[in-house]
Amino acid sequence: MNPAEKSQGARFRLKLSLAMMLVVAGLTGTGLYFAERNAAADVQRDLQRDFQSDLAALHSVEELRYAALAERCRALVAKPRLHAALEDNALDLLYPSAKDELRDIMQDPSNPQPEQISGVPRARFYRFLDKTGAVLPPPNPAEVGALREDEQEQLALKPLPQTPQVGYLIRSAGTAEETVDEILALPITSTETNDVIAALVIGFKPLDLAQKRTDELKNGIWLKGWLHMPALSEAGRAIVDRELTRLLARNNAGELTSNVVIEDSPHLLFAKPLNPDSAFPAAHEVFIHALKEGLARQRRLRWQIIGAGAALMLVGFIASHLIANRLAQPVEKLEIDSQENLVRRQKVEAALASTHEELQRSTRFSADASHQLKTPVTVLRAGLEGLLRRDNLEPEMYDELSALHHQTYRLTGVIDDLLLLSRMDAGRLKIQFGSVDLTQLIEEWLDDLNALPDPLGLEIKTHLPPSVRISGERRYTSLILQNLLENARKYNRPGGRIHVTAREENGWIYLTVGNSGPPIPAEMQPYIFERFSRGANGEKIAGHGIGLNLARELVRLHGGELNLVSSNQEWTEFEVRFRPAETFSVNGGHSA
Repeated sequence: MNPAEKSQGARFRLKLSLAMMLVVAGLTGTGLYFAERNAAADVQRDLQRDFQSDLAALHSVEELRYAALAERCRALVAKPRLHAALEDNALDLLYPSAKDELRDIMQDPSNPQPEQISGVPRARFYRFLDKTGAVLPPPNPAEVGALREDEQEQLALKPLPQTPQVGYLIRSAGTAEETVDEILALPITSTETNDVIAALVIGFKPLDLAQKRTDELKNGIWLKGWLHMPALSEAGRAIVDRELTRLLARNNAGELTSNVVIEDSPHLLFAKPLNPDSAFPAAHEVFIHALKEGLARQRRLRWQIIGAGAALMLVGFIASHLIANRLAQPVEKLEIDSQENLVRRQKVEAALASTHEELQRSTRFSADASHQLKTPVTVLRAGLEGLLRRDNLEPEMYDELSALHHQTYRLTGVIDDLLLLSRMDAGRLKIQFGSVDLTQLIEEWLDDLNALPDPLGLEIKTHLPPSVRISGERRYTSLILQNLLENARKYNRPGGRIHVTAREENGWIYLTVGNSGPPIPAEMQPYIFERFSRGANGEKIAGHGIGLNLARELVRLHGGELNLVSSNQEWTEFEVRFRPAETFSVNGGHSA
């Protein structure tokens, strides 16, 4: 091996090694990316699952609490003394009567009592609404729970509700004493008319927010643009407040989820409607879930994946170098062989180019010769026709001129066939596909044959459907039929037969042309479709040996095939396969 070849081999080895390293790096990087993404998705799913399980537990407690409240309050509004005061319009007796009836659920600030009775929290206040939905002011607010005037006005419901309503009231908003009361409004119906005549509004302390808070989960209430979340700093409340305002502007009905950053720590924000379809202002329960621990776990997992990937990549680089050295050895030998093959290939390509040029010249010559021959043949025919029109020709001279005139037509046919073949060889013949009635075309050709002198006395039989349509061009389909039928007529015997049949089978149209007469010798059958091929029978019959070749090429341009089915002592049969008309393309054409 010379130095130049050694240098090329070294360069190939280096390129192969680098390529394999790049492949290893790409595959490893892709694997790391998908592994890290899957790990991150798993961590996110775990966080969501934990978060949703915490929410589900809290919501189940709230549902149990609300059921107990509703049951307790329904029993209160059914008290006879309350109904009597309302139905008799003795409103001055309403609050005194309610004081005795509601004493067991009211919270007495001067007398510490348990905050709950049988699972139901004690009420902080209550008010009655008249039939218009306005608040009936109590004679002694201290006995029914003190409220500021603006807070009391928020209890009004106009019109009165027909069903229990749940609402929330933020008291002393923005101060250190800020609290939230849960409001339950229960309609009071008349025992006589069954109409709603008043409503009882009771305020309870919500489920203790402190019980819901953990280091990772905090919750509060959003009401009328104000967020009550004592466990969150003012800066954090401002961030959550802005995000909730944005989310609620887009969707005020369903559950809301978002990610926020509070004090440089990512959190998951979740808001859920507390009183959908309530007559009171809409309130949302807001949860903030810290993601710091989950993200730290995700980062640890990411670094573990990166470390494993780096180790894998290092092993891959080493293996790539070793494999590249092994693979380079046969390639270097192949390079030497390829140099020798290159010289031989160049010689073969030169020979092929020369052959191609010869074929092109032959095709051009055939086309040019055909064009050049048509003019003198036309002039010759015109001259012969002029001589035949003379009145003083002797019979022997007239017969000779008639024979010559007939030969000009044969020569014109040969020239036309050669010109068509040259166009096909040059790839310039295009088939304009359309629907061709094959039955009609066959009958027209058979009529023409019957009009010619028939010295053999042939019997022609057909078995054709009323109309069978193929995909093709009429003039070229006619030329195919002409060659087959004329061959069946020429290569026949006295008193012989010609059978023409057509059928549709397996999505194709099959045309069969058979004739009696001498068989095609077995040794000539493989060559009958070649140009200028004529067997022993053809030497005795006029022809030029290109009809079958031309017919087969035209059939193939139509997407079909022409074959010799059989040829024996009694019968010779050819079969053509065409495409049905429904399969042709209206705008398309097939070119040779």
